[in-house]
This record gives sequence, structure tokens and C-alpha cells, in this order.
Amino acid sequence: MKLSTNLVVDNLQDIAEPVKKIEAMGFESIYISERKHEPFMQLAVTAVNSERVKFGPEIALTFPRNPMVLAYTSWDLARASNGRFVLGLGTQVKAHNERRFGLKWEKPAAKLREYILCIQAIWDAWQNGTELNFQGEFFNINLMTPMFDPGPLECGPPPIYVGAVNPLNCEMAGEIADGFHCHGFHTAQSLREGVVGSVERGLAKAGRKRSDFTITAPVMVVMGSNTKEVDVMRERVRGMIGFYGATSYYKKMFEANDWEETHQRLLYKSRNNGWDTMAEEISDEMIEEFAVTGLYEEIPDLLKEKYGNMLDEVLIYFGEPEKGDPETWSRLVRAFNESES
Repeated sequence: MKLSTNLVVDNLQDIAEPVKKIEAMGFESIYISERKHEPFMQLAVTAVNSERVKFGPEIALTFPRNPMVLAYTSWDLARASNGRFVLGLGTQVKAHNERRFGLKWEKPAAKLREYILCIQAIWDAWQNGTELNFQGEFFNINLMTPMFDPGPLECGPPPIYVGAVNPLNCEMAGEIADGFHCHGFHTAQSLREGVVGSVERGLAKAGRKRSDFTITAPVMVVMGSNTKEVDVMRERVRGMIGFYGATSYYKKMFEANDWEETHQRLLYKSRNNGWDTMAEEISDEMIEEFAVTGLYEEIPDLLKEKYGNMLDEVLIYFGEPEKGDPETWSRLVRAFNESES
């Protein structure tokens, strides 16, 4: 289990130094989410200001981008970084596609699958010189002349990770993609039943091994150097659980532990502007279900105990190593590396 992190910045001028700091601390990967800014511009700055760390969009929105355009962007980032780029793809929900991007919402699971196969066909043409003739329900791409062919990569095509919660997309990822980005709000049980099980069915369908696939997940961790720091972090995590628990989609996670009444109270507060008091509904027992608690050096083994062999990379909620004490985060990275050895 390797330790990775997110990077959230608002200005391209503010990326280079944090990237260098995160790499120096020893993190496995840097992921940039698509929120307020175009992630690929930030990722380009990351590529040329790092030497070892992997990087990519945690989730780049698929449907607003044409497959050929994204294929070129990814190829350039892979070339610039000598193979350290990872393409993470997700669909977003119907409302954002229709109302924020003005797109037609159509068969998202089938379209995402075809999108990935289309990009892989484009990359195969560039890497191996195969004829480009992709014919699908949503995309028909069959023109590639030497003038527009960027040529093969010494490092080979970049891996594609899928971010999803729908079991169909989870299974599809296991069948045709290279990795999976899990949603951060989960229990070990819900991850095993709703995500990892589906991914493994996809792997089996394609005759692939679990070792050929990477699963990453943000995890909730209550940690610190001493009891006081742990207590402070516990309250931050308590608030995060309350925030997520107020969403109808996560009702089943509370029901599985006989916490239906808590979920109903959180839902009521979300509909009546009670955000500031949601944390009061989250007990220490609930925190232990959704998170692990310990000193820095204890965290890797606690996560292994909780998740078993489900996860290959983890990202820690509230982790902003570029803003924190480098030695503290380096200690945590070393703890993960030592746990692997």
C-alpha cells in the first residue's frame, strides 16, 4: 500500500513548488481533481517540475472532451514525464453534463466504455502503426495521416484509471482499464461489496490478474504525533462524516450498521440549514467504522488491517503535505514504505 496525495491550487504559478515538495517527501503519486480549473494545464506544470512521482487527474470529466483531443493531451504528458502520467476518467452526474456543459446525457456506462476503447485504439495506432478504424455507437474515428501522428512513446501508452460508483462501470474498469479511483466516503465493507467485487468480476471476465490493476482510494484517518493532535483530527473527521452522511446516496452505509435514525437526522439538517450541528450526530463508534485512528507510524498497519489487500494506493483526507511540516509527512511516507518491506 503506497501513499499518494491530492494537490489543490488556484493559480498555475502556484504549482511548481508544491509539486517539488511533495516529490521530495516521497509520495507515490500526485492527483489533481477537476473542479474550478482545467486540470490538464496544472498537470503540464507538474510534468516538467517533477522527476519521479506519478501524476494525473484523479477524475477528468470524459464527455465534455473529444476522445482524439484527450488522446493527444495524454500522449504529450506521458512523453514529457517519461511515462509517469496516469489518465483518470469519470462521467460526472447528469445535471452537470446537461446544465453545466450543455451536453446530451445518453447511456453513460456504455458511452464511457466506448470512450476508453476509442482512446486505446488511437494510442495503438500511434504506438504500433495499426490502422485506425474505430466504429462505435457514439464515436467513429478512422483518419490518421503521418502529419497528425505524434509517433510512439518509449514508455508506452499511459494507463487509464476509472472513477465510478455504478457497479457496471466498476466491472467495466476491471475488464478494460488499468486502475480504479474509489470514492472517498465508504466503509471497508461497502468498498468490498460495491466496488472491489465488481472490479474483480471485470478482471475475471477479461482473464486478467488483480496484480495487473491498481486501486486507489481516499481514506479517513484520525492521526497525529500525540493525543492532543489526534483529538483535533478526530473532530475534523467527525464533521466530514456528518457532511457525507447527509446525502441520500449513502443511506445504505448507515443502514448496514443500524444507524438509520442518524442518517434521517443528518438528512433533516441538510434540508434545514443545520450544517453546523451535523458533527454532533456522529459518535466515536461511527468514526471507527469510517476511519482508522492512531499515531503516524501506526497508520499503515491500521489501514492494512481494515482494508486487507483491497487498496494499492491511499490518499488521506485533510492531507495537504505541501502546506504542512515536511518531516511529519516524510515520517508517514517512510512508515508506509517500511510497512511494504
